[in-house]
Amino acid sequence: MTERNEAHDRVLDLIVDRWSPRSFAENAVPQEDLDVIFEAAGWAPSAFNIQPWRFLYAHRGDGNWERFLSLLIDFNQTWAKDAAVLVFVVSDTLQRKGDGTTSPNHSHSFDAGAAWALAALQATAMGYHVHAMTGVKFDEARRELCIPDDYRLEAAFVIGTRAPKEKLPEQLQQREAPSGRKPVSEFAWAGNFA
Repeated sequence: MTERNEAHDRVLDLIVDRWSPRSFAENAVPQEDLDVIFEAAGWAPSAFNIQPWRFLYAHRGDGNWERFLSLLIDFNQTWAKDAAVLVFVVSDTLQRKGDGTTSPNHSHSFDAGAAWALAALQATAMGYHVHAMTGVKFDEARRELCIPDDYRLEAAFVIGTRAPKEKLPEQLQQREAPSGRKPVSEFAWAGNFA
């Protein structure tokens, strides 16, 4: 049994129960489940309802898996290889209007982060775990995944079912538990930046 973080009793259990393990079982995530996770992400709010997020994904064992995995830094490859799905999160940096004109989209990263968070919560609700990472070979990934210049590669994440922590190297086993959170007083202030 994994220890659980404590939070105010009005914080949803789903939020507190979401955490980012590194030990994954080699079980598949059916495409139908993955589609539900992505649909949940699509319900995220976004400025002007532009929905700037894009998800590029591979299932472990498919024709894209090894290529996608190679785009993570070596450390992340060592544990992410056992997850079921690897996803790259991309955001459109422009507001694309119906008349063909564009303007900068100030909140593209913020909005893509909201979509990622809803995907993570939906996956948790479905019994999966996710682990997001910025340990990505960003320049190589942009080229390999043919990401246009006006899109930003934000991060990657894996989805899967947890395996026992003993599957990991010893130094990672010690970290295989939910991490604590800062108290609200350290990140939310009335008035100016403290």
